[in-house]
Amino acid sequence: MKSLDSSESRGFSIGCDNEANRHAWVRTTLGKIPPGARILDAGAGTQRYREFCGHLNYVAQDFAQYDGVGDKVGLQTGAFNYGKLDIVSDIQAVPEPDESFDAVLCTEVLEHVPNPAGVLREMVRLLKPEGHLILTAPFVSFTHFAPYHFCTGFNRYYYLRQFDALGLEVIELSSNGGFFDFVAQELRRVNPTAQRYARGHLTLLERLAQKILLRALARFKASDRDSHEFACFGLHVHARKRSPAP
Repeated sequence: MKSLDSSESRGFSIGCDNEANRHAWVRTTLGKIPPGARILDAGAGTQRYREFCGHLNYVAQDFAQYDGVGDKVGLQTGAFNYGKLDIVSDIQAVPEPDESFDAVLCTEVLEHVPNPAGVLREMVRLLKPEGHLILTAPFVSFTHFAPYHFCTGFNRYYYLRQFDALGLEVIELSSNGGFFDFVAQELRRVNPTAQRYARGHLTLLERLAQKILLRALARFKASDRDSHEFACFGLHVHARKRSPAP
């Protein structure tokens, strides 16, 4: 009998590309920022995007309080290495003057702050006119990095409303995956979640049913027509700060 995972080797990977899609988009978008621009990586964490900022004047900021264990609730990393941060501060009170940066990068951070709208205001304060904001956040966010997890459910309507009030012009607002990708991702989480919280696991028959459902989701994805409007992994946002009216 073939392994139930053999389909993976044939490219059957629906629900597995959330992170890869996000990294590719961030890398491409950072490449559009003019060389020499000063960029703030707000909530930089392990500074995973520093390597894509070689053409920029990169500044890493974080509050530097997560240790990988947190309160042991939900998903934790086990270990966490911030590296050498340039600024250690509250993300809503970065000790830099107004209009200090040509660009601000903020990836997968908004769900970890008690006041996302306040953080967006701070980013706009720090941006020069015509400065770029590069932002990602999950559409649905399960508890992770607790106790530093406060929000979930950032959709396009949230960004459009906030950005208009803050004087930001949207350059790109795109979805990472769609409904079928999202459901497949969560279907893949069932077994490890059952092992952790229910002291059980999927039976062989149930794993086979899981594979059948994943194939169905892949088939639906092949003819998808805008299911991202219903649900997705998250949104990728590139915006520009408007210049003051003359």
